[in-house]
Amino acid sequence: YIITGQWAKKAFQEAQKYGDVKAVASSADKTFSYIPKTKPEDFRDDVDYVYICMNNTIYGTVYKELPPVGDKVLIADVSSCALSEPLDISKFGVVYFGAQKNVAPAGLVVAIIREDLLGNARDITPVMMNYKVQADADSLYNTPPCYTIYICKLVLDWIKEEFGSLEAMKAHNEKKAAILYDFLDNSKLFKGTVVPEDRSLMNVPFVTGDADMDAKFVKAATEAGFVNLKGHRTVGGMRASIYNAMPIEGVEKLVAFMKKFEEENA
Repeated sequence: YIITGQWAKKAFQEAQKYGDVKAVASSADKTFSYIPKTKPEDFRDDVDYVYICMNNTIYGTVYKELPPVGDKVLIADVSSCALSEPLDISKFGVVYFGAQKNVAPAGLVVAIIREDLLGNARDITPVMMNYKVQADADSLYNTPPCYTIYICKLVLDWIKEEFGSLEAMKAHNEKKAAILYDFLDNSKLFKGTVVPEDRSLMNVPFVTGDADMDAKFVKAATEAGFVNLKGHRTVGGMRASIYNAMPIEGVEKLVAFMKKFEEENA
């Protein structure tokens, strides 16, 4: 497991209940503000898989390049960046994501699995967590969340009609994120918390460097109609989540507000 934030940490802790699990790298030493680098030789020859969390919502980091794992099976949680850009599925053994960020309301999980990896579940594996059971039942082992799947269909239609491809979706997200990152890089009051090479397109954390000023900004922003800008309780500061559905105009208005706040408080 490569520990890049709370979700990777939680997955690591859960996995420890079931087998011999090792954390080969972590960015906890700098509040998960970067993606740790690894080499193929960091992984034992007998490992069944290598796990990563692709995008880390709380800390605003993302894998721009996949870790080199040699012939090991790579498994990725892409919950918070699914459909934000193209993803070469052939490089993974398993890709899974909760739908609640870019795809549909909470309650739906999409899992893409290499067929040769099916059928290896341990005897203690709950049926609901056994991918082969789900695959053999065409994902209908239990009553599916029909409305959530319907919303997913509408979102997929929207991406196809509005952007035409995930390449275009990525370009849109890059343009959107650049507006905010460019401001942060040149601001005298605000600054981003992530190393530039690992910045997420979906989640942009930032701070003023003063907790009281952060609180003042969040309060003023809320009064101005900007919601959920307060950073996660474990890191503080602010965080702008700019998932697929956030229009460029929303980011432009946020930056305009931040400029005004800076002029009045810097």
